[in-house]
Amino acid sequence: QLSELWFVEGREMKLGSGMSLICIFSLYISVPLSISEAEGAFDYFTLSYRSFGIQRRSDNGLVLREWAPGAEAVFLTGDFNSWEKQSHPFTQKEYGKWELYLSPKVDKSPAIKHLTKLKVLNTSRWAFYVFGLISGPFLSVSLTFLLSRPQFQHPRPPRPSSLRIYEAHVGISSPEEKIASYRNFTRDVLPRIKDLGYNCVQLMAIMEHAYYASFGYQVTNFFAASSRFGTPDDLKHLVDTAHSMGITVLLDMVHSHASSNTEDGLNYFDGTDSCFFHGGSRGNHSLWGSRLFNYSSWEVVRFLLSNLRWWMEEYHFDGFRFDAVTSMLYHHHGIGTSFSGNYSEYFGIHVDEDALVYLMLANHILHKLYPQCITVAEDVSGMPGLCRSIEEGGLGFDYRLTMAVPDKWIQVLKEVRDEDWDLKNIVQTLTNRRRGEASITYAESHDQALVGDKSLAFWLMDKEMYTNMSALTAMTPVIDRGIQLHKLIRLLTHSLGGEGYLNFMGNEFGHPEWLDFPRKGNNESYHYARRQFNLVDIEHLRYRQLYAFDRDMNLTEDKYGWLAAGQAAVTTLNQADKVIVFERSNLLFIFNFHPCNSYIDYRVAVEHAGKYKIKLNSDELQYGGHGRLVQDTEFFTEPMPFNGRHLSFPCCAAILSEPQKSLLISF
Repeated sequence: QLSELWFVEGREMKLGSGMSLICIFSLYISVPLSISEAEGAFDYFTLSYRSFGIQRRSDNGLVLREWAPGAEAVFLTGDFNSWEKQSHPFTQKEYGKWELYLSPKVDKSPAIKHLTKLKVLNTSRWAFYVFGLISGPFLSVSLTFLLSRPQFQHPRPPRPSSLRIYEAHVGISSPEEKIASYRNFTRDVLPRIKDLGYNCVQLMAIMEHAYYASFGYQVTNFFAASSRFGTPDDLKHLVDTAHSMGITVLLDMVHSHASSNTEDGLNYFDGTDSCFFHGGSRGNHSLWGSRLFNYSSWEVVRFLLSNLRWWMEEYHFDGFRFDAVTSMLYHHHGIGTSFSGNYSEYFGIHVDEDALVYLMLANHILHKLYPQCITVAEDVSGMPGLCRSIEEGGLGFDYRLTMAVPDKWIQVLKEVRDEDWDLKNIVQTLTNRRRGEASITYAESHDQALVGDKSLAFWLMDKEMYTNMSALTAMTPVIDRGIQLHKLIRLLTHSLGGEGYLNFMGNEFGHPEWLDFPRKGNNESYHYARRQFNLVDIEHLRYRQLYAFDRDMNLTEDKYGWLAAGQAAVTTLNQADKVIVFERSNLLFIFNFHPCNSYIDYRVAVEHAGKYKIKLNSDELQYGGHGRLVQDTEFFTEPMPFNGRHLSFPCCAAILSEPQKSLLISF
């Protein structure tokens, strides 16, 4: 019984010029109480996937239950009845629900076989597996249900204190020009993730989507694992194998909108435009062409909360990255809106209180029922309290994505010469986050890899990546600059930018080219819808050097835990010298971003007295550096005040002798 968990003391919170959250907080408390009264238990309400859709009884009888309040009649058709459209009608129940019972066959087997194709009206929104052609009209009648139950051998790993996320898409996880499978990912990619030192994999495009090129963000079936990658058991095996490696698994959760498809999606499920969504223009996203959920609807909340429980219970995911939270929070969906940080932008009639309360409900049940669960919000607005506890009046997320950081790096590389980089602005972007709210930072994600943009490596080295990445020949100036800056950008982002770190698959080794899914515009080609991991396996290619640096960067963080430490203390930010020095977690980070200048006896401030040693050096040969720093050099503090510290020491010529290098020294 979860209803008792909801009796939280309501207290007024003042924000800005007298604005208050008490109305939203009170609304949040009243919602679960009314649900508990009507449903018997809030737990039962959030496990509705056990009563809706297709359910098998102990005698192999089948019960089908759907919610279609606007329908006049509902029928089941499929292989089992030779696609007779009206031979198996549902019976109408109260509150818009419909039911159908199918008795077992004479031999006591279910009336519908495993992997039988079915259709309920346009589609069954509770279908657990959708199987059919990858494209084309046949998909609309290729709905199946799954009778198996998960078999997991390994427990969920402990929640990481330092979250290092590997963002991945199963379909593009092979060098081959094809759609890769769950089994391929399990066999070939998970070992690489483990080797690289990432302790979490974030899986994109798992929820079923008809259009492959949507990157999984136009969901047609919320309870079905995408069949284009394999079976549900294959996905469960992937998750279980990741857990055996100590890797946490997050699901990219799309509850902000849904595909507008009518044949295989939720749209017009009961013949109206307002079954799951707002009716009229409010229910349509003007930029995405998708449908927007009505979060004030009892049955929509049942559907969405049960969806979260389904993925946690049936597939053993460890949490979710909630997509497009900005679109959910505001009636304007962030369209044509810029956020300056003024509280009036976050509190007012333009906030969708129903969506806000839904997110509070979602975070509450996830963290109460699964204390180790991780929730991440993709929000560009900077909503205050997003990552504060619900008891404090927050929305309850664990992390938010620092979406301004990758935009800053792309802007710098596109528009500014190296010698003109504004380091103060870069550091401000990396450190500008809400105090007391954890952030996941990244230099680039899937957004920057998509066609129309470039990855950081491609911005840095462009066409020379095709011809000059061999370590058997001398580096050209373009490749040299690109490799050095690629390492510096990632380490600076990793160490200064947040409490978690994210990397999109392949970018760790400077994956060339862009990402483009098969579509009419590229003659349905898979050439760019893949990740060329084979480049790392060729010993003489410099991709291997970038891979090695990314691995050792993560392993060094795993040892010293700077992501779990407090925000860094920047002691040197010299715009003219292009030098950044900061301390975090008993580590001293030194960056020289100058394109040509070297420095001798460059003094750096430190907090702790003693001996310092080099722990990570971007100039090592194995990382594509020049090997000109003395790795076993030791440094001893001097009682000389400098830059706000009582102690300091000079970096000899061996330390900052090379431009565009980074150094990590431990105490």
